[in-house]
Amino acid sequence: MSLVAACPRCREVVEPVERGAQCPLHGTIPALWLPREPSYAEFTEHLRVSGDFPTYLPWPMSPGWAVTEFGVVTARSGRPMATITCCSGTSELDGPVDAFVVAEEAGVGLGARCAGLVGDDPGAELGEGPPPIKVRIGSQTTPLWTVSTSGTHGEFDRSVFAGEAAGRWLWLALRPASAMLLLRDDWILRDVSGVGVPLVEMPFGGPRPGW
Repeated sequence: MSLVAACPRCREVVEPVERGAQCPLHGTIPALWLPREPSYAEFTEHLRVSGDFPTYLPWPMSPGWAVTEFGVVTARSGRPMATITCCSGTSELDGPVDAFVVAEEAGVGLGARCAGLVGDDPGAELGEGPPPIKVRIGSQTTPLWTVSTSGTHGEFDRSVFAGEAAGRWLWLALRPASAMLLLRDDWILRDVSGVGVPLVEMPFGGPRPGW
């Protein structure tokens, strides 16, 4: 496999073990498999490993934007448990923007890491009140609620939303926090696991986001 192992819950350097990883903070865990450099060839490997598990990207991608990060978490059995993508570009109001999308089973912790949260899942208050944003996935409209980042270790530098899609957590994180205004437009997410040839035309590369 050309992808490299990382921890889905933190940025610590891990030691690969059989079908997993050894993290100094979290012990033996399912591995997060990241590309050495984001490219079409690495992305095809990502899709091979993630199989039928959805990998979501904003679709169509805005002109001048590129895929700058992606990854898949697998159980020790090889079963995919989570995916993450990041698309980066610029907006007129915010300058450089990173847009992360995470789909995961409960308890993986990948979305929480992306959001900068302590814990594994969005929190018990999720779903209270009307959802501030909605995204479209296929023919379905998916409501997303604001996830508080006031308890994060770092600075308040991102806006985070979460909800449920196809029985899994769906996270959307935008950095800087003001980039949430981009969501005033209708956002469409597409599961690209079965897109095939059109992915050749997608732009990859650029500075990788720190997360």
